[in-house]
Amino acid sequence: MHHDQLLDLAMTLAARGGEAILAVRARGFATRQKEDDTPVTEADQAAEALITAGLRATTPAIPVVAEEEIASGRVTEPGPRFWLVDPLDGTREFAKGRDDFAVCVGLVEDGRAVLGAVGAPVAGAVYGGIVGKGAWKRDATGMAPIRARVAPESGIVVVASRHYSDDPRLAPFLAGRKVAEIVNMGSALKFCRLAEGSADLYPRFGRTMEWDTAAAQAMLEAAGGRVARLDGGELRYGMPGWANPGFVCTGRP
Repeated sequence: MHHDQLLDLAMTLAARGGEAILAVRARGFATRQKEDDTPVTEADQAAEALITAGLRATTPAIPVVAEEEIASGRVTEPGPRFWLVDPLDGTREFAKGRDDFAVCVGLVEDGRAVLGAVGAPVAGAVYGGIVGKGAWKRDATGMAPIRARVAPESGIVVVASRHYSDDPRLAPFLAGRKVAEIVNMGSALKFCRLAEGSADLYPRFGRTMEWDTAAAQAMLEAAGGRVARLDGGELRYGMPGWANPGFVCTGRP
């Protein structure tokens, strides 16, 4: 399958995963803590089962690495080309009744995120992109291209993690920049804000995992933005332990 077909598959499954999550939310659910002290719900598991089944049935030659499978001890060898799935990014927000959670399906080739879909279930939208080709937003009105913006002279809009809103590293990082607004929110939707041109900077100092970022990085870079480690290096995938270093996302140069 070509990248166009793979992106359509990822976006379709991200949307279906979002529908499964909303169905669980509508009927009620319980939250429990995993061994790494992060929360998980029935919605995470339902969305992941749907997405992984769809990927494995349609692209059997491409391994699928998924968050809840890893947590349960099912470790899939990634290979040079593999899917990374976070079925419910922002479980903390979801469990607290907030709307800023996402569904992430990304494709990695040779250690780089090359395409990705980020579903925004509550908004009924899915963001998707292919690095080097373009990025789009699909919702009830259809599919439209999106593009990261050049930071406005009036000041940048910064998106920052709600969970780490009191991080003492943020103020020094922003020192010397003209900041118009800081918006605290959860999940990969922060990447979407940059990709559609409504925000300009997202620094991340706290812990993330590769399935949290692969789809969103590909989508943002496809929209003309950039994702790099805090030291300026490249954020790569398939690393031992699946943990990311700190990183920073920016809009169009």
